[in-house]
Amino acid sequence: MTELLSDASLQVAPWTSVAVMGRSGVGKSTLLRALGLFQPLDAGSYRLLGSDVSGLSERACSALRAKHIGFVFQEFRLLPHLTATGNVETAAAIAGMPVRTRRREAHRALELVGLSHRLRASPRTLSGGEQQRVALARALVKRPSLILADEPTGALDDTTAAAVLEILRDAVAVSAAALVVVTHDPVVAQACDRQLRLHDGQLVPLLDHTVVGSTA
Repeated sequence: MTELLSDASLQVAPWTSVAVMGRSGVGKSTLLRALGLFQPLDAGSYRLLGSDVSGLSERACSALRAKHIGFVFQEFRLLPHLTATGNVETAAAIAGMPVRTRRREAHRALELVGLSHRLRASPRTLSGGEQQRVALARALVKRPSLILADEPTGALDDTTAAAVLEILRDAVAVSAAALVVVTHDPVVAQACDRQLRLHDGQLVPLLDHTVVGSTA
C-alpha cells in the first residue's frame, strides 16, 4: 500500500470485526487512512462494496466516505456549539440524508448508544464516556458498511470502554457492517472476531498468548 505496508492483505466480511495491533510507527494509521480512502495506494487494489475503489478520484472517494464509512477516533472531535443531536445530524447531512429524516435517524443512533436522555446536551456537559458515545452515534447514523475505529477506548476507563465495545459489536450485528479496530489494548483486540498484527509491512494472525502479552 505504501512504504510502510508491503504485501498487506486484509479481507473483512459484513457482520465481522478485526483488530489490528502493532507497535507505534509500523503503519497502523497508514492502513486506516488507506481503508478510509484518505490515502491512495501506491500498488495493489482495494475493493469496497464489491467494487475496486483504488483508482477513484478524490471526489468519488469523498462521496463513498460520506455515505458508507463510519469513523471513530480516540479524540471525540465533537462540535462544541452543537447539541448531541446536532453533532449526529451533521454527520447525517454530510452523508446526504434527506432533511426530513435526519433528526429521526440522529435520535435513533443516540438511542442505540444509550443516550436517549441526553439528546439536547452540549458536549461540555457530557462525560468522556458520553462524548465517545455521541461520536459513536455520529459514525453509526448513516448505517455504514465499514466502521474504522482508531483506539476508540484509549481515553476511557475500563467500565466505559467495555460499554463502548459492546455498542460497536451490537452495531456490527444490527447493520451488517464490517469493523476494523486499531488498538494497543489486548482486551479490545480479544473482543473482535479476529486479531492481526502489523509487522514488517504485513498483517499476520495473532495467537492468543501473543494478544494477552500485548504489542504496545
